[in-house]
Amino acid sequence: MIESAGKIHALPDAAYQPSPNETYAVVFAMTKPSKQPGTVNPALERVARAVNLHASAGVPANQMRFVAVAYGEATPLTLNHAQYRAQFGIDNPNLPVIEELRAHGVDIAVCGQAVQEAQLQYDWIDPSVKLALSAITTITLLQHKGYALMPL
Repeated sequence: MIESAGKIHALPDAAYQPSPNETYAVVFAMTKPSKQPGTVNPALERVARAVNLHASAGVPANQMRFVAVAYGEATPLTLNHAQYRAQFGIDNPNLPVIEELRAHGVDIAVCGQAVQEAQLQYDWIDPSVKLALSAITTITLLQHKGYALMPL
């Protein structure tokens, strides 16, 4: 499903395959920084991999309720191209992946507290990313609704 990131190795006979008859609700806590500014953030890469793994097992996109929230050192992955370019000298390589994830129903958010702590401005965040009150409240709220937490 996600072609720009999240490469997988299909293993149709492996144990613990997701069932195409179930709905999966996961909140991904993205905290890792990018290894280099020109590469896709490894946490975002893992979110794409999770989508692709579930899809390879036959789980339809509408049965994947996935939310990925960036905070801490992962916060810059949510910057718009202009601000990413101002900080790192290149366009944000994460935005095409975010676009593709959103097109397949994955919600991408950034912690509003982390934005301030990183001395960024809210209007520097790409419009495709939701500004959340905080990662703490987002994760807590979603876990309260039955989402599994996947720290990345």
